[in-house]
Amino acid sequence: MESIVIIKGNVKHVITLDPGVWIFDDRKVDLTTYFDQHPLDTKDDQLEAYTREVSKHWEREIREGAIYPPTLKTERKFEKEKVLNGTFGISLGPFLKNAEPKEDAKFVVFQTQKEAIKIPITDAENMILGFSKSGKPLLEDGPIHAYYHDGRNKLNPITHIREIKVI
Repeated sequence: MESIVIIKGNVKHVITLDPGVWIFDDRKVDLTTYFDQHPLDTKDDQLEAYTREVSKHWEREIREGAIYPPTLKTERKFEKEKVLNGTFGISLGPFLKNAEPKEDAKFVVFQTQKEAIKIPITDAENMILGFSKSGKPLLEDGPIHAYYHDGRNKLNPITHIREIKVI
C-alpha cells in the first residue's frame, strides 16, 4: 500500500502528504481526547482557553512554587510514551492553504479505494486527518482517515484515502 497522499486539482500547487513524518509535527493532536475538548475554535474560544491555561499556571506556582528542570525528565518520558502509544491526527487546513485552492474551488473530494466523497471546501478546511492508532501507522485502512472537526464521524471516519482533489 502506498503511504503518500497527493492534494491536487483546482490548486496552484500540488502538495504531497507523507503521514509517516507527522508524528514529529508539533501540530498533531491526540484523537482520543480531541473531539471532546476541541469544538470548532473561534478566536474568543482561543483567547478564553489561553486565559484559562495561564491562570492554571499562576495558581500552581502560587500553591506549589515554581517547578524547576528536574521534573522535565519525567515529562519527556511521558511525552515519549505518549508518542509511541498514541492515536494522532493533524488538521487538513494548513495543507489546503499551502496548496492555494483557486477562487472557483468549491469542494474537496476524498478519493478512496471504492468511492469519491465530496465535501464543501469550507468543511474540509476544518477536518482532521488521522495518521496513527495506538502508536502504529494506519496500514490496513489508511494511510490516513478523515474526521469532521466536530467528531460526528469519529466512529466511522473516511478511510482508505488515496488522494485529495480540490474541484
